[in-house]
Amino acid sequence: MQVKETLNEGLKRAYSITIPAAELDAKVDEKLKEAQPEVEMKGFRKGKVPMALMKKQFGPKVMGEAMQEAVDGAMAKHFEESGDRPSMQPDVKMVNDEWKEGDDIEVEMSYEALPEIKQPDLKKIKLEKLVVKPADEEVEEALKSLAETAQNFEDRKKGSKAKDGDQIVFDFAGSVDGELFEGGTAEDYPLVLGSNSFIPGFEEQLVGAKAGDELDVKVTFPKEYGAENLAGKDAVFACKVKAVKAPAAAEINDDLAKQYGAEDLADLKKQIGERLEAEYAGASRAVMKRALLDALDKESDFELPPSLLDAEAGQIAHQLWHEDNPDVQGHEHPEIETTDEHKKLAARRVKLGLLLAEMGQKAEVEVTDAEMSQAIMNQARQYPGQEREFFEFVQQNPQMQQQLRAPLFEDKVVDYAFELADVSEKEISKEELEKALESLDKE
Repeated sequence: MQVKETLNEGLKRAYSITIPAAELDAKVDEKLKEAQPEVEMKGFRKGKVPMALMKKQFGPKVMGEAMQEAVDGAMAKHFEESGDRPSMQPDVKMVNDEWKEGDDIEVEMSYEALPEIKQPDLKKIKLEKLVVKPADEEVEEALKSLAETAQNFEDRKKGSKAKDGDQIVFDFAGSVDGELFEGGTAEDYPLVLGSNSFIPGFEEQLVGAKAGDELDVKVTFPKEYGAENLAGKDAVFACKVKAVKAPAAAEINDDLAKQYGAEDLADLKKQIGERLEAEYAGASRAVMKRALLDALDKESDFELPPSLLDAEAGQIAHQLWHEDNPDVQGHEHPEIETTDEHKKLAARRVKLGLLLAEMGQKAEVEVTDAEMSQAIMNQARQYPGQEREFFEFVQQNPQMQQQLRAPLFEDKVVDYAFELADVSEKEISKEELEKALESLDKE
């Protein structure tokens, strides 16, 4: 194999690679010999087919495989010897288009090499970890919210009219064309008005009803209703209101705590405090991560592959355009031009992406199978009833696996950097943390 450099400009590289015909023929013969013991052909016993006959019969097919392996092997050897790492898949073209058996293989390979990346001294990076301790008032506020969520309903005064948000207890019997239909009858049914539990137009007609009232509710089933015999049909529900109840927050006591899986009220308060603390810690981590990335961006300087910059800038421009035009789906839209702002943001992302990847590689950071499985399961929960299909889709889709793996890898590299950096703690209020988070969104 002969390799000749034809371009070395910045990170751009190009090479002319020649693979001698004799080398290719040797690879074909090797593959045919490997297959010979299993080959059967009329007039010959299994494994006894002459090599010349095998070459005539299977040579063209094996030649294609041998050519691909030869080119792949030549590329792998080049990268091993040169130490280059291509930023994207190399562009490989065969020069002699009219190639025939017995000719050398000539290919041109071009790519952009990843730059040499010098990692900043993480121990010299100073970071501030914001610490927020949940106040008693916040725990009490969260308790009140839980009590409202676990609300009860208490009877209103006799003769009170039902309001939106009230619960009525009633009997009903639904009919279409004067005939009762299956599933349209119930007794002592509790319905919260405004919950949209029933078909459109039903609950509104019960607003203003009093205990003891009997009334007909007239509605039309939606055309897309699940039961075909009712879809689009007019119906009448004969209703008898038995009680009108007003919403009332549950009492904050041990019983409420047990509703939420706690042993008692003290245990529930402790759990709420821990949850709030975890939320604040997550927000604090986001602020500290931004500070780390800003420091890494400032301390690092290396040439960036133009192809990666162009691809990232294009992706940013495309994403922002769709955010401004949410009604447009797919790619049926005018060509989106990248601006200087897109390119500036792309430069930061590409630089930090390459730097974090290099840091992770040197630190031997790995995403475990268990962590990947957990990430897939978390994502699958967004598709209720289709979790298994989603799991199988990810398993068969390397690109999707990489999309899930990338943020896990980045977080582990960031944690590694946090351990080495000079981190000091600063206790602040919830409001100050919220302002710090808001400043991240503005940048």
